[in-house]
Amino acid sequence: MTVLVESFGDVATDSYPAEARVVRHAVLERRREHATVRACARAALMQLGRRPGPILNDADGVPIWPVGVVGSLTHCRGYRAALVSLRADLESVGIDAEPHVPLPQDMAGGVLREDDTNDLHAGWHADRIAFCAKEAAFKTWFPGQRRWLEFTDVATNLRSNGTFTACAREVPAVHGLWTVRGGFVVVAGMSPC
Repeated sequence: MTVLVESFGDVATDSYPAEARVVRHAVLERRREHATVRACARAALMQLGRRPGPILNDADGVPIWPVGVVGSLTHCRGYRAALVSLRADLESVGIDAEPHVPLPQDMAGGVLREDDTNDLHAGWHADRIAFCAKEAAFKTWFPGQRRWLEFTDVATNLRSNGTFTACAREVPAVHGLWTVRGGFVVVAGMSPC
């Protein structure tokens, strides 16, 4: 079972004290974002039948999930989400979201490769969707691999049916789903057991 919980705004909720300490020196917007994405994660954990608690990060910034659970968090201005799954169903997951707008021209060269492919029609910003697919793939790979990759290390194949594949050398391929809704690209990568 895999669960996505998302929010298009901040919820009026207090974090657990341990979570609040992590962002105590951050600006108010960052503290709200931090609290909201973790509230999404707790709601998702409850749907999995797991008791929610504080969600902290390890030394590499990877969220620490309850035993038997894998998950990923994402946040950008106006959108927060948590994706969780039982480890019995998936080895790992990754999620990323961004506004559905073209990548800045100076950024595209550091993200896209000649072998990034897609069959998307002109209304989709394939460069932004590829960016999000690579980020979701990184989040899927990193907890198990503990290896940093560059955007240009990863080739993506985006399909108009809302699926994608991300491949890089020496790591398993990540398959996943993408959608555009509410003005946001949302991409979820999954690595099977």
